[in-house]
Amino acid sequence: MHPLYNKANRLSEEIIGAAIEVHRDKGPGLIESIYEWCLTKELDLRKYSYVNQKSVEVSYKGFLKQEDLRLDILVEDCILIEAKSVAKILPIHKAQLLSYMKLLDVPIGLLINFNEMRVIDGIHRLILPSANKKLQDINTDDSEMNLKSD
Repeated sequence: MHPLYNKANRLSEEIIGAAIEVHRDKGPGLIESIYEWCLTKELDLRKYSYVNQKSVEVSYKGFLKQEDLRLDILVEDCILIEAKSVAKILPIHKAQLLSYMKLLDVPIGLLINFNEMRVIDGIHRLILPSANKKLQDINTDDSEMNLKSD
């Protein structure tokens, strides 16, 4: 199990509540940056720490590069929020969030589309693969995969 999974799991409900509060005040139809800013202010009011940029080490085939990532909101180093204001969430939006979650090693991501009549209909919760499994379950899954043949 990811070491931050339980913390992130508990925190995700609070963050969803904060997003609902922002949407209740602003409604749908605004640009993403407004919702993102309002959500950071709501997180401030709730006394959660967050960052909008983080330096990460990217590795590729033995090469390393330090890169400053611009992200929407990383809360308490365990939940990555991607704020959207689009007509429809596309698979690429989820794929992008998952890629950032892997790069940052964050167990849970929230993709929040504020361009909905009810924001709860626009919330997608993503879990990093194996983040919510116990080590024993992961080992069992691996051995089952090794036993399967084509």
